[in-house]
Formats: sequence, C-alpha cells, structure tokens
Amino acid sequence: MSAHTHLDPRLLRAFLAVAEELHFTRAAARLYVAQQALSRDVRRLERELGAELFVRTTRQVTLTGDGERLVPHARRVLQAQDDLLAVFGQARPLLVDLNTPGPVTGRRVLYRARELAPELELMARYESGLTGAAVEIVAGRLDASFGRYAGLDPALRRQLEHQLVRWEPMAVVLPEDHRLASLARVPLAELAGEQVYAGAGNPRTPEWTALARLLFEGRGIAVAAPAPLAVGDEEFQRIMAKARTPVLAVVDFPAMPGAVLRPLVDPVPLSPVSLVWRKGLVHPGLDALRRAAAEIGGAQGWLRTPADGWISAIDMGMTSAHK
Repeated sequence: MSAHTHLDPRLLRAFLAVAEELHFTRAAARLYVAQQALSRDVRRLERELGAELFVRTTRQVTLTGDGERLVPHARRVLQAQDDLLAVFGQARPLLVDLNTPGPVTGRRVLYRARELAPELELMARYESGLTGAAVEIVAGRLDASFGRYAGLDPALRRQLEHQLVRWEPMAVVLPEDHRLASLARVPLAELAGEQVYAGAGNPRTPEWTALARLLFEGRGIAVAAPAPLAVGDEEFQRIMAKARTPVLAVVDFPAMPGAVLRPLVDPVPLSPVSLVWRKGLVHPGLDALRRAAAEIGGAQGWLRTPADGWISAIDMGMTSAHK
C-alpha cells in the first residue's frame, strides 16, 4: 500500500461495510446509499491507497490480501474518530439493526427518529434476527435492534433493556397457486395439515421459530424442516420459491415474487416487537428511537390488541413484567 496521511472516514466506512457483507448491494442498503455511490467510494479509496482491496466477479466479492490487512486498521481509525467526537460532546453513529430490508416496523421507527434528530447519524444494519443481533449488542458491535425480546436466552436478556413497540399482526406468505391464496384472510384452522416455514435451523432467529411452535401447538400445523441458510432477502426469496412452502410472516413483510401475503385470523396472532438495546447505553440516538416508537405507536394504535387477538402467555408475561 502507498503511504497517505489524509483519508476520508466515509471511505473507510464504505470499505468496512463491503468487507463485512462481501456484497455491494447489501452493503449499500446497510449504509443507506446508492450502490453506484458505494462502488465509487471504494474505487476512490483503492486509488488513494494504491491497492486493490476486493476481487469482484459476477458471483462473489472477496477481500484481497491488502483488503484483509486494512480491516483491523480501518476499524481502529473509525473507533478513534467516534471516541474523539464523544470527548467533545458529539455523539458517535448509533448502529441500529432492522433485521431485514423492507417496510417493516423497525425501519418506520428509524426513519422517524432521523426526522426527530437530524443532527445525529443513525446507521442501519441487517442481522436477520433478534438472537443474532442481541449477541452483537452485548459484544458492543451493535447498539439496538427490534424483535421478540421474550424469545431471547435469559443470559442475554439480563444484559439488555427493551421497550415494547408493537403487537404486530401475523400473516402467511403463500405461493400464488396455493389452495388458500384466493382468500383475503386465512383462518388459522385452514393451515391444519400444512408445513409452514418459520426459520427453523437459522441460528439467528430461534425466537421466531419458538413463537411459531407456540402458535401452531394443538392446531395441526407443523413447523417446516430447516431450509438452506439464506444470506439476504434475494437469496431467501429464491429458496422459498423453490421449496414452495408457506412462510410465517407479519403483515408488513416485504413482497415476494410469485407469492401473496395473507393476514391470519380466527384468532389474529400477534407478534411482539420490542426495541432492544444494551443495558446502560446512553445515546441521544437511542432517545430519538424511543420517542419515535412511542409517537408512531400511539398514532397507529400499535399497542392496541383486537378482541380476537392471540398473544403467547410467555410474551404477555414478559411485557406485563416490564411495565
């Protein structure tokens, strides 16, 4: 590498995002920038360093030897910048996991928090599930996430705090030609005899699979066997389209090609969505997230439950205790 004394931290953040995702599209979504802009920043960093950092093919992105050597140095530089800003009362970026891209609860809260605190940098991450994100939060590599707090291991919960944001109605994603696809709403009893995918085997989402088992118990519905572990929405959609298996979801789940999303009824199952953060974390960005969650939740009635709503006893007990 060439020796340089002036590097834009933004270029290092772009490099690290690609180095950690090994995928330009996912890295761009994580940083909320256009993929073209991200690629331009990486190429600029390579020019300034006089080194090739990635090997790019049509199928994959891998780090070169120079790229691997740069990773720990880039992390130290960015951490030093964050520490310096903190000394002078400027908040470091808050790293917020949204689980998955798409118009879901966490994204709506994050967008509103950015409007409430435009001077702060709130950066999105995608860890695919709360269990995976909670491990990162406890390790200090992530600040906050959204999901089913009661489904976490007690050892993790002891190191976290949470705020209930929403009782989110659950739904099912069906192939377009499925026998139930013509229904506007799917009664739970109609899923009897079906194998429904609910993340079984995914080490990042056991809290979701456990909720599915509670919902399906005694109803003749089985949790489908583990599918190949998907990285990102596109890969997940390809796997599910090939398997042609109904997928347990929530009403805000992103659209899937060749499939339809149908709300579940009789009863309406509700999935608890909490904002979760590391115990003792003090950050104005977290304050903005909590305000945004309360504001949107109040306006949208997110904490109201329908008369025929179903909430697992475990989740109800955990949220009642938290109050």
